[in-house]
Amino acid sequence: MAVANTFTGLIPTMYRAMQTVSRELTGAIAGVTLDARATGAAKDQTIRAPIAPAATLEAFTPAVTVPNTGAATYAYVDMTLSKSYVAPIPISGEEELSLGDNYQEVMQQNFAQAFRAITNQIETDLCLEAITNASRAYGTSGTTPFASSLADAAQIKRILDDNGAPGNNDPNYRSLIINSAAGVNLRSLANLMTASNNGSDQTLRNGFLLPVVGFGVRESNGIATHTKGTATGLQSNGAFAVGDTTLAIDGSDSGTLLAGDVFSFGTAETTTKYVLISTTASGAAAGNILIGKPGIRAAHADNDEITLAATYTGNFGFSRNALVLATRPPARPMGGDAATDVTLITDPVSGLTFSVARYNLYGLARYQVELVWGYKAVQPEHIAVLLG
Repeated sequence: MAVANTFTGLIPTMYRAMQTVSRELTGAIAGVTLDARATGAAKDQTIRAPIAPAATLEAFTPAVTVPNTGAATYAYVDMTLSKSYVAPIPISGEEELSLGDNYQEVMQQNFAQAFRAITNQIETDLCLEAITNASRAYGTSGTTPFASSLADAAQIKRILDDNGAPGNNDPNYRSLIINSAAGVNLRSLANLMTASNNGSDQTLRNGFLLPVVGFGVRESNGIATHTKGTATGLQSNGAFAVGDTTLAIDGSDSGTLLAGDVFSFGTAETTTKYVLISTTASGAAAGNILIGKPGIRAAHADNDEITLAATYTGNFGFSRNALVLATRPPARPMGGDAATDVTLITDPVSGLTFSVARYNLYGLARYQVELVWGYKAVQPEHIAVLLG
């Protein structure tokens, strides 16, 4: 049986495959602002995301004319479609013939693996972007959250509330992304496993993680361990005022500073922990470190000690507007390329739109699942890391 030059017969197979993999632990994709247009795009194309400024107040004074005040200057964050990948699925006529009645099943598995590989890579990208662009952190490095209560989630909520993040008490707008170890602890809490306390037996019966303290709780395989930098002996270089985001530092020892490092003034486990976004300094050299808005919460004097927290697992909470994911099918020439057929398949769960193309080769057909994507933490003040 020859493989047709159209996807008509394979589209149900691709949808079944996508449904199989789209419910893996990819919670970050479900929580971000998604721009998944079907128009083609090229790698390294730039997309601009506007950010409205904070409102200013003015006294209301009755007058015969309307005041011409309140004009806004909008800021923008540019996001690059930095990733462009395909997952190839080659199959020869001999392979198809040998598969016989198993052809559809094998192709479903092939498409499942292709969708899975791209989706998981996007999930990993989003999780890394979040923890390296967060405002603050809470928890103890190396200790899995939710060991005995929901207090960790409440503390992340407090950080976002204090920072003015939108979506307070809206689990459809705020997400708490955790790894499976933290998920185990949540499912082990007596007040969540007891229907009379939880208001539902879904956690007990089916393992569902219901919303807690205003967060939609989602698990992710993309959460990774952040290995801290090796810098020691760090201190403030000059006085810092409340709200500063660029901090001049110096140090006495050699070492490295890395995006995603968590630090405190004083000991590593003081209550207020900040996340390093970028740096021009190393352990021994003077330079600046950048933290997210709204900046430091207390003034500090010259030569105050700065201590890095230990290596941690980067769970995180955020509001939907803080992270943007843009996906596009790859751009093709107006007259088309060598593909004999191209179709778009939209995942009804994640919202991602994949391009699938078929190329006829010599005794061989090559299918490929394609996607171009970019991602950006546009408002770090609406992201907080939950250390694990």
